[in-house]
Amino acid sequence: VDLCVHDFNRELVDSFVEKGAGSVSGPAEMMRRCDVVITCLPSPAASTAVVTEMLPHVTRGKTWVEMSTTDEEELRRLAGLVAEAGGNTAECPVSGGCHRADTGNLSIFAGCDSRGVFEEVLPLLTVLGRRVLHTGPIGSASKLKVMTNYLGTVNLVSCCEAMTTMKAAGVDMATCYEAMKMSSGTSFVHETESQLILSGSRNVNFTMDLVLKDIGLFQKLADQHGVPLEVSPLVIDIMKDGQKRFGHRAQSDRIIERLEEATQLSIRAEGFPTELIDDEPEERGYEVKVTRGAG
Repeated sequence: VDLCVHDFNRELVDSFVEKGAGSVSGPAEMMRRCDVVITCLPSPAASTAVVTEMLPHVTRGKTWVEMSTTDEEELRRLAGLVAEAGGNTAECPVSGGCHRADTGNLSIFAGCDSRGVFEEVLPLLTVLGRRVLHTGPIGSASKLKVMTNYLGTVNLVSCCEAMTTMKAAGVDMATCYEAMKMSSGTSFVHETESQLILSGSRNVNFTMDLVLKDIGLFQKLADQHGVPLEVSPLVIDIMKDGQKRFGHRAQSDRIIERLEEATQLSIRAEGFPTELIDDEPEERGYEVKVTRGAG
């Protein structure tokens, strides 16, 4: 595969060029030179700006793969413009964390308006990720992605409350971690981010502004469909308070520090890692088939 890259971080671009990739001056040149263009951007506004630059150079046979966590309404609008120009869109947000991105061990939700487009991009997605789920038409993957990020944030907040309560009750924190991990109350967030909280690192490489963007998109989706959520507004308020206390782009795991300040307790333990490393063997990805019950 011939690869071209572009990013505002020149050092990151150079690291790929050293491995044999080409580089381009911006989105417009990227679309001119490449058959498939992948974007992974921090906000819906950034995605809109980049696609606007690329649109004049979209032609028949070109495919835009959007891997950002973004607004499904705006994504569908942009996909419509790409289609008018003769191109295809595959909506492919990812889940699993930066440590799994390093090893290609990600889950990918793929929203495509046709099975044909999905099958066109599937070989590429099975290199970038491990588990690939065709979620349905454009928009479906973004809905599922913000839902999963909402669940992750709820898990993070509940883990913080659980560990702080156990610390106050005199439970050893390493023992608490193992008890949570082996119980029905465990989660991916606990088994990864709780370790970074306990080590004191609190650096999961995901910031509070991104969390608030994602859970805000989930709340917007619920509001649009008349679902009276109760937990979601509370979680949004908690994360906004954390952002106010610790900074706009503070690491999301620092949300534990609200409770540490309130209780004067230190939620830490010896022997936990300061960074996450994916130790699963690398292997080619595969399509996940939806299991449907009979009848």
